[in-house]
Amino acid sequence: MPTLLIIFGIRFYFYSREHLPIHVHIETGDGKAKFEIETDVKLVENKGVKIKDIKLAEAILEENRENFVNEWNNFFRES
Repeated sequence: MPTLLIIFGIRFYFYSREHLPIHVHIETGDGKAKFEIETDVKLVENKGVKIKDIKLAEAILEENRENFVNEWNNFFRES
């Protein structure tokens, strides 16, 4: 389960056996959520993450989207 970033108490990661479309999971002390990031950042699922943390995660994903997509592609190219 590669961790991409931990910031402001939010962990950004994906699983080693993922599927398309490219997406990132987040985890906070309150819950977990999933965002698609292939073309735009889009919340797909939220299980308990507070709205303020969802908004913060969206902003962080927007800023780092290209890097995270590259990390995904590099990881699954090597697998």
